[in-house]
Amino acid sequence: MRSEPEGTQPGTGILIIGAGPAGLTAAYELGRHERPATVLEADDVVGGISRTVERDGWRFDIGGHRFFTKVPRVRALWHEILGERDFLLRPRQSRILYRDRFYDYPLRPVGALRTLGPVEALLCTLSYVRARIRPPADQSHLEGWVAARFGRRLYRHFFKTYNEKVWGVPATDIAADWASQRIKDVSLATAVWSGLRPGRRDTAITSLIEEFHYPRHGPGMMWERCRELVEAAGSKVALEQTVTRIRHRDGRVHGVEASTDDGAVTTYRCGEVFSSMPLPDLVRAMDPPPPPRVRAAADALGFRDFLTVALVVPERSAFPDNWIYVHAPQVRVGRIQNFGAWSESMVKPGRTCLGLEYFVFEGDDLWELPDADLVALGTRELAELGLVDPEGVEAGYVVRMPKAYPVYDHEYRANVAVLRAWLDEHATNVHPIGRNGQHRYNNQDHSMLTAALAVENVLFGAGHDIWAVNVEADYHEEGAAEQHARTGRDAPILPRRPTRAVPDRWPRPGRSDPRAG
Repeated sequence: MRSEPEGTQPGTGILIIGAGPAGLTAAYELGRHERPATVLEADDVVGGISRTVERDGWRFDIGGHRFFTKVPRVRALWHEILGERDFLLRPRQSRILYRDRFYDYPLRPVGALRTLGPVEALLCTLSYVRARIRPPADQSHLEGWVAARFGRRLYRHFFKTYNEKVWGVPATDIAADWASQRIKDVSLATAVWSGLRPGRRDTAITSLIEEFHYPRHGPGMMWERCRELVEAAGSKVALEQTVTRIRHRDGRVHGVEASTDDGAVTTYRCGEVFSSMPLPDLVRAMDPPPPPRVRAAADALGFRDFLTVALVVPERSAFPDNWIYVHAPQVRVGRIQNFGAWSESMVKPGRTCLGLEYFVFEGDDLWELPDADLVALGTRELAELGLVDPEGVEAGYVVRMPKAYPVYDHEYRANVAVLRAWLDEHATNVHPIGRNGQHRYNNQDHSMLTAALAVENVLFGAGHDIWAVNVEADYHEEGAAEQHARTGRDAPILPRRPTRAVPDRWPRPGRSDPRAG
């Protein structure tokens, strides 16, 4: 076993676990104050889910990441890291594909009713009127909440199938607080009014943003550049370092062990630890281990996983949208990105790359399917949807992303509280940050903000409550107070999944979102 004192940075003792947006933001902010750190990343690239994958000269990202935020300090940081030259301003275009027809997204009921046809439009209108007169008795779940505001027919057309694909459970098991957060309390009447104002760019509601910034070579470009700046400031980013054991005593962590694929183990001594590794994995790695109740809480926290099938097709075969939502129940693909519509630099002349997104659980049938079979499946589904002639698919690539979305089951809040309480007592120098670090469905702007505030807490004793980011009014994108019971952003509370056999407050000397998803 090799041993490297003070996390390879003598005199600092600052260790960061994870080189995604949160971890690299923490390193960047530490470097601003001449406090270098060591960043440990289990993967062989930086960026986490915000990376850009490159295969044979094609670039595609994991889910499509719009760079839009209402947090000024994050916006400033993006432009400081990357610079204006490589930041494109892109128009947003996204639609819903349903019954072989395209509908605007965000859903504009005037256009949707027109496209559905006069008979179905009348039935949807009557369904809405009925819901207003006699709203569903149970509005605690997505189905009841949406049906009360749009009517059951529009709910079945435009809400049910896609959300069940994303989360892998019936819509009646998805809590209403997610629906109210994602749909921003838009009723049919207010949505119709929005649809009648096509010239107005309303950025007050996230789902109605019409322009966003995007790095020329994808979101990974931002984090690759950030890594360069972090290392230039004296920090070290060590890739392929999987944290396996975290030693603690007397209420503090004093050493972190990380291993490589070849079995080599390095021990890093540390004074402070910023952790964006999955919160349950952080707790399970503790040595000595926490008591059974705490381990059980860690084991109860789950994730929804994600895979992309990227298919190269002629440019003429592609749709003009950045992405489309696939509400067709006969296919398993949930969303399709057109990476050429994000940036021409992501693709090659005359061709584009379509990213078919499948929402899965690690170990289920799609996750375990060989890459060649997934490429064949994606090709068949494109043809079945009438989007691309299968003969036009020139090449295909598969990227699997585990732990993409923290699952919010009905016990998740209590389980997170158990882990936080134990860490507060036994690992006081560990600071969970970011989406997986806090088991919260934050987008990258809020993940970055948690890191920046955590650094201020450590360096200056600022006293920020980083667990309030994206909940309290000061930190929330909408700038309005959220109910305490809400989950944060764009994440439903789900029932526990049964066991499956398979299936600007910080200084800026000298000087500025998705759903990225």
